[in-house]
Amino acid sequence: MNFPTLSNELLLRRLEPPRGKVRMVLDTDTYNEIDDQFAVVMALLSPEKLKVEALYAAPFLNSRSTGPGDGMEKSYDEILRLMERLHIETDGLVYRGSTTYLTGRDEPERSPAALDLIEKAMASPDDDPLYVVAIGAITNVASAILIEPEILRKIVVVWLGGQPHSLHFAREFNLEQDTRASQLIFDCGVPLVQITCLGGASHLLTTVPELEAYLKGRNPISDFLLERFRDYEKDQFAWGKEIWDISAIAYLLDESWTPSHIVPSPILNDNLTWQSAPDRHPMRVTWHVRRNPIFRDLFTKLQNFGLQ
Repeated sequence: MNFPTLSNELLLRRLEPPRGKVRMVLDTDTYNEIDDQFAVVMALLSPEKLKVEALYAAPFLNSRSTGPGDGMEKSYDEILRLMERLHIETDGLVYRGSTTYLTGRDEPERSPAALDLIEKAMASPDDDPLYVVAIGAITNVASAILIEPEILRKIVVVWLGGQPHSLHFAREFNLEQDTRASQLIFDCGVPLVQITCLGGASHLLTTVPELEAYLKGRNPISDFLLERFRDYEKDQFAWGKEIWDISAIAYLLDESWTPSHIVPSPILNDNLTWQSAPDRHPMRVTWHVRRNPIFRDLFTKLQNFGLQ
């Protein structure tokens, strides 16, 4: 597959943290865990900075699904539950994604999500790229790029996936779910912002007592998020849980919350290790995530929901 080659000048311009209001779509395996729900809500409750144009259900496979397609359908249904509690109409906003992972590097999985992403990206002005925020397996996004490679000129991908490049391994749930799609994202030359997990988004820990103190009884969406969190673990003694998917939203809201730098895109090997490639195209990668201002922003928005 031949992809358009973006100049380093254009790549670096696209990789600058956004300053104004951002047009975005959110690709999410919403039922996989309990953090995607918080990320979806945080994005939708930030209209001062984010214009969410679509939500895409991503595939996943773990103990909460019987296969990638089942995971996608459960994620789709979970998005609808969130929209109901936020009083947001879903027609033309929520799309089903792929029912399987890529079967080959040049074989996209066509889905309503991938096709809608292409349509929205290609309609974007050259000076106003569409931000594609992905917090699950990158299948839908990779498929859209394979179907219409020209969208590389029109988008910026912000993906929570993988580990810091300094580690001897890259393995992480979002990245390893669809290895072919993950390799494509690092290889194709798309403007890519990678939110890494260990030592980065892993700082975004919270607890049941904290959520009860700030969210309980505030409104239906706050109670729903608290219920999802509380039901996730039976033994909650001295227990904290990462809500790391909100880091991808935080990057768009305030660049100081997710410090990052420009590096050459590494090669993702088949055994899910990183290989340094100094001559490759540039990308942006986070090296830290500031927990406190991110949760303050999220809790404040949830507390204020319904009071306007």
